[in-house]
Amino acid sequence: MQEAIATFYQAFARRDLDFLLELLHPEVEFRAAENFIYAAQNPYLGPAAVAALMRRIDADWNGFTIIPEEIHGTGDMVIARGRYRGILKSNGFALNAEFVHVFKFRDGKIVLQHNYTDTAQFRDAIGLAQSA
Repeated sequence: MQEAIATFYQAFARRDLDFLLELLHPEVEFRAAENFIYAAQNPYLGPAAVAALMRRIDADWNGFTIIPEEIHGTGDMVIARGRYRGILKSNGFALNAEFVHVFKFRDGKIVLQHNYTDTAQFRDAIGLAQSA
């Protein structure tokens, strides 16, 4: 399962949304961290909702990357730790925020991704955009 998560991040880096969606279970659930700027639609249910989230991120950020530094797992659970990086298009805020992602699998596909991150950095980025 760790290899599948590495492939997930590689697909995101290539912006290969079709391949990324192939890795998801039809009943996938993406959960954003509490107080995260993308948490208003929590949970994101199904591949179409995940695709919409990915498109929104690309619309908001230049060069947004998800850089895993560690990937560990056992059984149907994988945990990844790393960094989000990107430049907010509206104001040039440079993001460098730590994340932890918890993944669960069903039938060999990602059925849950729960995101934990430094929500303050994202809030600060948006706050700067709103005050500009």
